[in-house]
This record gives sequence, structure tokens and C-alpha cells, in this order.
Amino acid sequence: MEGDASLSDLLCLENEACLEQKKVDENSYIAVYDEECIQMLFDKEMSFGFQKNESLVVTNWLKYARLEAITWILKTRAVFGFGFQTAYLSVIYFDQFLSRRPIDSEQSWAMQLLSMACLSLAAKMEEIEVPALSEFSAEECNFESKVIQRMELLVLNTLEWRMSSITPFAFLHFFTTKMCNESPPGHFVSETVQLILAIMREINLMEHRPSVVAAAATLRALDQSLTRKALECRMNSVSYCGFLELEDVFTCYNIMQKLELEKLDIPKSINSPELSPTNLRATNVLDGSSSSTSVGTKRKRLTFNKSDNNQDIPNEKRLC
Repeated sequence: MEGDASLSDLLCLENEACLEQKKVDENSYIAVYDEECIQMLFDKEMSFGFQKNESLVVTNWLKYARLEAITWILKTRAVFGFGFQTAYLSVIYFDQFLSRRPIDSEQSWAMQLLSMACLSLAAKMEEIEVPALSEFSAEECNFESKVIQRMELLVLNTLEWRMSSITPFAFLHFFTTKMCNESPPGHFVSETVQLILAIMREINLMEHRPSVVAAAATLRALDQSLTRKALECRMNSVSYCGFLELEDVFTCYNIMQKLELEKLDIPKSINSPELSPTNLRATNVLDGSSSSTSVGTKRKRLTFNKSDNNQDIPNEKRLC
């Protein structure tokens, strides 16, 4: 019948050149989107206050107590199945709290309570499902839930409720794509994560911006023998290099060089899907997450039913 369309009229008339152009346009859009995301990540990082802090005096006792606290955080992260960014974020809270409100050696139990509160708060910021406070336990001290909650409130007040921080994992996709001429080796993500978690034990996280740690870990995973000049050449080839402090990157790189990863209690195989090479894109900057991978996840709000104006570290009803 007249007016009927033939089957040939329904065929796509796009040729191969047209499809290739669409592919180029799509890749260009993704590149521009990534550039905008990384700019927002850098801006957010700068606003959080990462800088050298001379007020935190690291004594031998504090170094040992901090190491024990981080060991507990990493072990508990594995027990609950938290993301690595949750563990790192909790140590950011931990170090920031201590820089503003020191704990002396006579309150060694308070370090354990602080690590519990910081991990719980980080989980509420990052995880979909958060265990009850009663499920957090330690080998030396057992605290009631309300005591941990009071410590959470003290941390929140001390940090002025500014809890949305960036972690190095948000920058890994950017540095990986910029520094790898080809696809990264199979062990790359696993080794990079190990380096980030390992250096977390060695440095005050508030003194080293997450982007610096991410850049150093990426460079160390790609090349174990970079001189300062070679590292500078690598960094100069990366856009947004001006945001990074070269000396700080080199410092973190050297610390990672000295770390013996085989002695650390960190899994050698990182199979976490959110840290796979294909999922490291920074796509959820706008939702306030410090992770670059959990797109569209829901997080619990930091709200409490009761206010607590007591600014002292809670110490009642603890069994040590």
C-alpha cells in the first residue's frame, strides 16, 4: 500500500565513520567530566584543612598507642566488611581529634574508645549498613554503647561536625589513567591499596593531603626506583600537578620505599569490587562522599536523639 514504510527505511543509516565519531565524542565527554570531578575533589580536599601541624607532639607512647588503634581499626574493618576508604577516613578523624585534644598516657584506654568512635562515625558516612555500637569490641576494654556514643559526640564537636573528607582512593582513577601509558599491571590496584594502608600507620594523615598520598602510592606501585628528578618529570606530565606539593609527594614516596609490606597485616590480594581498575572513576563527588566508587549508595545521617554538652572523654562503665 502507498505510504507503507519498507523494512529498508527502518535501517540505521549510520556508517562506520559516524560510529567512530560518536565514540570520540563520548570519550571527550568522559574526559571533560573527569576533569571537572578531579577539580572538585582538589577543592574539597583544600577546604578540609590538610596541612602541616606542629601542635601534635608525637611521643613514643602516642606512636605506639596510635599504631595499636590503627591495627584494631583495620582488623575491625575486615570483620564488618567495611571499605578501605572507611578505615582511612576513621584515621583522619583520629589524627584530627588528637591534634586538637591530646590524650596523655594516663588515659590509654581513651585511645581505644576514640578508635571505636572514629570507626563508627566513618562507617556512618561511608557504609550502607552500619553495625550497632554494641557490636564493636576490643581485647582490653569493653565499653557500653552509650559511652561510645558520648565519645562520638565529643569527636563531632571537636571536629565541628565537618566529617565529609576526601580519601586517597578518590584520586586513584585519575592518577592511574594519567601515569599509566597502557593498562595497569594486574597487581597494581592491590599494591597501591597496600601502600596507602601501610603509610597510614607511619604519618599523621592531617599533615599529608590525600591526593599526595594517592600520587605517591601510584608512582611507587609503577616504579620502585624513582629519583627526585624522575619523580618530578612524572608529575610534570600530569595535569593539575600544580595542586600537589612535589616535596610532600617525594617524602611519602620515600616512606613507602622503606615499608616492608610483607610484614604488615594487610591482604596481598585486594578483590574488593569498588577498587577494581574499572570502578575507580570519580563519579560521586557531588554527594559528599569521600569514596570515588560507591555511586548512588545511601548513608545514615549523623543524628542523635540526645544532646550531650559534656566535653570530657567519657570514662564510666568501662571494663578494662
